[in-house]
Amino acid sequence: GPNRMYDRISPFYLALTLALDGWILALCRIKIHVEGLEKIPTDSEFLFVSNHRSNFDPMVQWWVMRRWPLAFVSKPSNMRKFVIGPFVRRCCFLPIDRENARNALTTINAAANLIRAHVCSFAIYPEGTRSKSGELLPWHAGSLKIAQKANVPIVICSLVNSRAILRNMFRKHTEVWLDVLDVIPAEELAGKTTIEVGERGHAVME
Repeated sequence: GPNRMYDRISPFYLALTLALDGWILALCRIKIHVEGLEKIPTDSEFLFVSNHRSNFDPMVQWWVMRRWPLAFVSKPSNMRKFVIGPFVRRCCFLPIDRENARNALTTINAAANLIRAHVCSFAIYPEGTRSKSGELLPWHAGSLKIAQKANVPIVICSLVNSRAILRNMFRKHTEVWLDVLDVIPAEELAGKTTIEVGERGHAVME
């Protein structure tokens, strides 16, 4: 079912989905410029936080981050999409219903448990939806609780020009910039509210 959660990543589905991801990015002629990967922790899992501009965002980021086991927290409808939904669920992607506090807390706890078990790191879009204006939207800070519960750092990333991918598709290549901006160490998250953490992350990303 679309709400089923898995406690490990399937190597088969991971390889298949990554191959499909890379093929789609190549077909769409996307050129990705990356900076700051050296800032990402190599000795622990983390919470990966980014702005959100396009449906291509997770595809670009998952491909760039393929050296690290990474799963996304996403809206429930993405988990029900034909073909791709079952694939990403087997890669430990989790649905989050922001309109249902109890279900959202279940997802937050499940993500923290997978991080603590060293299964994978997690990625979230704290804006909660794609920004159609291009401006950074206010953050829903509750999902940052994943990092505090799992006692891991937060990696802050910005993605630029992914909105142009759909417009340019099959006509010309699109250049996209992914920059790892900052890492908030786990010890700096202790004792802070998610609102305080969100304000810091939002300011860095803005």
